[in-house]
Amino acid sequence: MMEIKTGFPFHGKDLDELRSFLAANALKYDEQIDFSLCLVEDNKIAASGSLDGNVLKCIAVSKDFQNEGLAARIVSGLIDQAARNGSFHLFIFTKPENESLFGGLGFYPLAKTAGVLLMENKKNGITDFVASIAQASGKAAVSRTTNAADGTAKGGTAKSGAAGTTGAIVMNCNPFTNGHQYLIESAASRCDLLYVFVVSENRSAFPSDVRFDLVKAGTAHIPNVRVHPTGPYLISAATFPDYFLKDTVKSENVNTTLDLTIFAEHFAKPLGISRRFVGTEPLDPVTESYNRRMKDFLPRYTIEVVEIERLKKDGNVISAGRVRELLAESRMEEIRELVPPATFAYLKSRRG
Repeated sequence: MMEIKTGFPFHGKDLDELRSFLAANALKYDEQIDFSLCLVEDNKIAASGSLDGNVLKCIAVSKDFQNEGLAARIVSGLIDQAARNGSFHLFIFTKPENESLFGGLGFYPLAKTAGVLLMENKKNGITDFVASIAQASGKAAVSRTTNAADGTAKGGTAKSGAAGTTGAIVMNCNPFTNGHQYLIESAASRCDLLYVFVVSENRSAFPSDVRFDLVKAGTAHIPNVRVHPTGPYLISAATFPDYFLKDTVKSENVNTTLDLTIFAEHFAKPLGISRRFVGTEPLDPVTESYNRRMKDFLPRYTIEVVEIERLKKDGNVISAGRVRELLAESRMEEIRELVPPATFAYLKSRRG
């Protein structure tokens, strides 16, 4: 009879055994995992799976135990644990060849690359999410067709609401600075409607609701800007986990294709986005790598990537990282020169 072994996460010998088992099944253990479940027989792992927040990953079944329903047992156990953690909107990070397997367990394909498939347990989750953004912005969805051979979008837009060019920025704003505000103002001057998507993942120094509210306050004077959360779909633990491992991951190993595919196919198409704006990135190798690959990838969908020179103060680029450093040292007057009034007021407050 199989033994069930759990870890929150595993450590020591148990972790070494799990790493070896995954490697034997062409998978790599993810350092962000917070829960793992293994089915063990005769002291050997027969199947395993792990949780990273609301993302199910590292799911594998030994070749000696195929077709015995072990994957279903693993997924069921992970769903139960996620529910105990209060997570019900779940994602599975797996290989494309596993689509039918997990499709039979209540998950639906969200985005696929050559080696990775992301699925979620809401049939129309991302479609409904993006439709709500269009509705809130007073803009009808855009009808665009895609060339199945090369993935490029082909003309034929039919849109109402703001006419002309629609742009987008995806930003974390940890916290919102004058540099972020300058990027948004510059981008807004180059299009008729600008979507600003603020990262919803709560893995930054400042909570997502705070970051969102500061962006709203700092852009209230720009009439053609619409601020929205990314939800779990852009720069999240499911779509771009490397973003939150900047101190440990090497920029050349960063995989951005999944996140960019979701942006191009699920956000840009229905919202009619034809430009994505980014700031130059001299400080953060991971973000710089992301921007570089964006320039190569998004034009395949006829989305222009526009890079804007970062705002500087005394010869140095204004960065959220510098603001956090000054905040740790309580150098508030220096911070005042780097952030909009709403951000400074928050940082001076008891909550800030």
